[in-house]
Amino acid sequence: MKKFKIQKSPFVVPTTDGKLIEEHWGNSTQNSNISIAHMVAPPNWSEPHQTPQFDEYTIIVSGKKQFEIDGEVVILEEGQSILVEKGARVRYSNPFSEPCVYIAICLPAFSIDLVNREE
Repeated sequence: MKKFKIQKSPFVVPTTDGKLIEEHWGNSTQNSNISIAHMVAPPNWSEPHQTPQFDEYTIIVSGKKQFEIDGEVVILEEGQSILVEKGARVRYSNPFSEPCVYIAICLPAFSIDLVNREE
């Protein structure tokens, strides 16, 4: 029995805001312990504040991304990474003119039931 799995067809999460989410591992692969996703946030994209019940690691591959974390604004660029711990109030956005490509890793796996987005 093989001790590895290859992901050739990540799950593309349907969105209405122009953001690309390709979940390679996570709830879409019956793994609730971790999610790993390739993301592309288009220019001038943002989402509502949220208070997730998971830790989220982000690695910026290209472009810039803005994080509003418990009232503090942090901007990351290519090659930088961040851990936003569960329970933090956070808002993710790309108020810049270029797309932001990044990898997001959530522990436990991202779930809409655990994200606690504000209306």
